[in-house]
Amino acid sequence: MFWKKKSSEPTTQKSKKDDPSAYFIKLVLMGDGAVGKTSLRRNYLGVGFTEEHILTIGADFAAKSVKYEFNGKKYDVTFQIWDLAGQETFNSVRSMYYKGCFGGILVFDRTRPSSFQNLKHWLEELSKHSSRGHVPLIILGNKADLVEDGTGVPAEEIEDFISNLNKSYSKGKFEVHYLDTSAKTGLNVKEAFDLLGEQVLHWLKAI
Repeated sequence: MFWKKKSSEPTTQKSKKDDPSAYFIKLVLMGDGAVGKTSLRRNYLGVGFTEEHILTIGADFAAKSVKYEFNGKKYDVTFQIWDLAGQETFNSVRSMYYKGCFGGILVFDRTRPSSFQNLKHWLEELSKHSSRGHVPLIILGNKADLVEDGTGVPAEEIEDFISNLNKSYSKGKFEVHYLDTSAKTGLNVKEAFDLLGEQVLHWLKAI
């Protein structure tokens, strides 16, 4: 059964109990190869997934249940997080994994400028294949713990990119947020997933 607000609004699957405060939300985790996507997911979810699936079929997924509370109302959200392989080898099969997603976490490596420059490609791929166009999005600059003064992607360039993206990406429906992260130290990892979940719930007009 699917929960629907209005015909013009996105829908998401309800829980088996048909609880109006329970949601099942598909997210995609994307970005160039070796930017640390799987390490971020391991930090957030633990080790309960099979990394070999990514190398075999181009993606892997795991689920996590999260409780939110807004304005005195509680929400039970189950995230199904799809970790997409970033290597060019998987370009032809990746499109199928985007379909039906309600949000995306786009990761680049703060120490590798080429992964930052490729963000536009990933944004286009997400919008093209999500079946919903633009969806709520968090952009993460991973490996922030390795950035030293004068090295890596400059913070000013990141700020300009996010600012320009927000002028056109969501058309006022939601804001694209940016966070520095470190899968090694855990910096902003939980915060990133929590923030995206909140953005999706707002987009669905659930809160």
